[in-house]
Amino acid sequence: MVGPDRPQFVLFGSSIVQLSYSNGGWGAILSDIYARKADILLRGYYGWNSRRALQVLDKVFPKDAAVQPALVIVYFGGNDSMGPHSSGLGPHVPLPEYIENMKKIARHLKSLSDSTRVIFLSCPPVNEEKVRGNTSAIFSELVRTNELCGQYSEACVKLCKQMGVKVVDLFTAFQKRDDWMNACFTDGIHLAAEGSKIVVEEILKVLKDAEWKPCLHWKSLPTEFDEDSSYDLVAADGKRTLNPSEWTFHRKIQWD
Repeated sequence: MVGPDRPQFVLFGSSIVQLSYSNGGWGAILSDIYARKADILLRGYYGWNSRRALQVLDKVFPKDAAVQPALVIVYFGGNDSMGPHSSGLGPHVPLPEYIENMKKIARHLKSLSDSTRVIFLSCPPVNEEKVRGNTSAIFSELVRTNELCGQYSEACVKLCKQMGVKVVDLFTAFQKRDDWMNACFTDGIHLAAEGSKIVVEEILKVLKDAEWKPCLHWKSLPTEFDEDSSYDLVAADGKRTLNPSEWTFHRKIQWD
């Protein structure tokens, strides 16, 4: 392990997480925002549902680890919410079981340490027409609807409120944008850059508003090795140097 130690933020979930460094993804944006402040660790698994998450939970988050994450952001639900396949195969998980699985995941993560914080992301909507148009012939029947996404999202939000877990309601957040169906997805399901921006904005809102100690919002975390140095770039007056540790002008979006 490299030093110095930084807070660890773990992104845990299915393809929305695995692909979060692609196409201007939200994982990549968070890594930029938290540069020199926290390490963003990716644990994303394409196609997974909450059942498979439970199978590896102790391996991904062992309770006896020397260092526990400061924050875990969890997303499962999109694959669970797919309609059941006639063969009994596939990722579908009935809603009551999904709720219980997510409850177990939340309990495990909260038990890792007194300082480990958890945020759940609920199931976002999909562009049904685009999903149908992009479905490959290699797949059998594929049922993905906003009616189902909404049910699983609502259940996730309700569970989190009951358990005192912070939650981002992506199903609602996406639909606040008029052009969400075309702007937010690459294929009707997975996130384009505009969709990822919504995810980041909502996560930052939670981190800013949460009454956690220490606060995990990026503006509240110390910047590593931020002392002034004579080796920094020289200012226009030629008499001093300019410390670039907190510069953010490279970002197209100045995140709050």
